[in-house]
Amino acid sequence: MRSFSRKPFSQACENNKQAILAILRRRFHGLSKILEIGSGTGQHAVFFAGGMPALFWQTSDQMIYHPGINAWIDSVNLINIGRPVELDVTQKDHWPDIAHTNQTGRQSGFDGVFSANTAHIMPWTAVIDMFEGIGRLLQENGCFLLYGPFNREGEFTSRSNARFHQSLINQDRAMGIRDDRAVCKLAAENALDIIDDVAMPANNRILVFRRIPD
Repeated sequence: MRSFSRKPFSQACENNKQAILAILRRRFHGLSKILEIGSGTGQHAVFFAGGMPALFWQTSDQMIYHPGINAWIDSVNLINIGRPVELDVTQKDHWPDIAHTNQTGRQSGFDGVFSANTAHIMPWTAVIDMFEGIGRLLQENGCFLLYGPFNREGEFTSRSNARFHQSLINQDRAMGIRDDRAVCKLAAENALDIIDDVAMPANNRILVFRRIPD
């Protein structure tokens, strides 16, 4: 049944989607099944799935966001995008279900994972849970791309990022821009090796990790 919910809209998604897609096309070339963690409004999902028709894009998020994601999926005619599945990264019982879901009837894992603007809005304990889950979920030599603002070696990369960080912790002291060294250390602890660090518009970056073979 088609959803007729109003589509949520994020201007930030519109601003950065072209630049992100260019990196995704290069890093996800030749892959087949991508999991997006934190699909949010659903804007990125339909844009990236439309721009990479050779792969399957699986959306996921907490249940509260599913109506908006479904509304965006309903607005396009794409066969390579999956309806959102429930994923709260802190809930360990969600990860096994995700690992066997791609909404095509096939039971297999994912060779790519993407997440945008999530690490700075979740508590650090949740970031730990996310990396642990991805380390278990991602196929060997698969790629995980994490987009957002990051500090470089403990320092803000711009005044605007420093202001943004302050605004985040004013809302919730558990939020905040993460340090790239801490993120890469966490990745290494979960069999994920940093292979690229791509500068993006508006003082954002994409950290690219590869799943190390067992």
